[in-house]
Amino acid sequence: MVALIVLFLIYAAVALLGLDGYAALGRGFVELDKVPDAVTQIPIATLLGAVAFAGAGGALNLVQSNWVRDKGLGMGSRLPKIVSPFTGEEIAAPTTGYFFRRDEENMRRWRGWWRVADREQFFTFFVIGAFALLVLMTLTYVTVGTGGEAESFDFIKLEGEALKEKNSVLGAIFWLIGAVVLYSTNLAVLDMVGRVTADVLKIGPLRENDRWSESRLYFTVVWLEIAFGSLILLSGMDQPLVLLVIASSLNGLVMFVYSVLLIQLNRGMLPREIRVSGGRLGALMWAVVFYGGFSAVLLWDQVGQLVE
Repeated sequence: MVALIVLFLIYAAVALLGLDGYAALGRGFVELDKVPDAVTQIPIATLLGAVAFAGAGGALNLVQSNWVRDKGLGMGSRLPKIVSPFTGEEIAAPTTGYFFRRDEENMRRWRGWWRVADREQFFTFFVIGAFALLVLMTLTYVTVGTGGEAESFDFIKLEGEALKEKNSVLGAIFWLIGAVVLYSTNLAVLDMVGRVTADVLKIGPLRENDRWSESRLYFTVVWLEIAFGSLILLSGMDQPLVLLVIASSLNGLVMFVYSVLLIQLNRGMLPREIRVSGGRLGALMWAVVFYGGFSAVLLWDQVGQLVE
């Protein structure tokens, strides 16, 4: 799925955007005086949700360490992993692990695997994510434009129809890739919630429980998510954009909370040699201020609407 998405993005960047598209993209980086006017037209909840969901946002950031562990990087190779309940060997032990001696050799190995994890996240999350956002945003601009009256996800239909005018196959390919993007995103969200929930339960209330391994908890949570989502759809809910705005804006609030907790946990429990510092600590502190302020404005706005 990722390969299909990347191939379409490359094709769009080369063949569909055109000089006008790149010119508009360039102007977007320098015409900062127009940003405030544009922002005022977007509801606070939608704007916070868009910021939280940009790239791999929200709680997806929390599961990165679980993916590193399950790939066997660093000390993750010594911890229980999530395995298939049908083909893998379940281990009921919690994944709390232990500290290593901070001698020269161990620190050299630590820095080595950390570089691997760091580069993987940089290229797969930031570089590919930024490329995808810029290409799809510019493609929407050159096909649909701005100032339209399309509501909800109607702009995707309009964009596909505009591409069909260029080539009868392009519209179908665009809708197919869009479905793949949304499907893969939802798979990632299901996986993230399952992993984080299973991790928290196993190192907390079910730490000494030999019956419930993290793998079993993971698959139970995932299927409960699927069942709950199916119930929502079967109940007749026909406003997907409303659900998306609710979920994404709540993720902004979650990012504020977990940024505070990450600083407290990292600075309070990890050894000095491996705790977060420098630019990373500054980024976490900025996240606390940014998402905290945004969340406060959102809550104030919602309270004001209720009072009215």
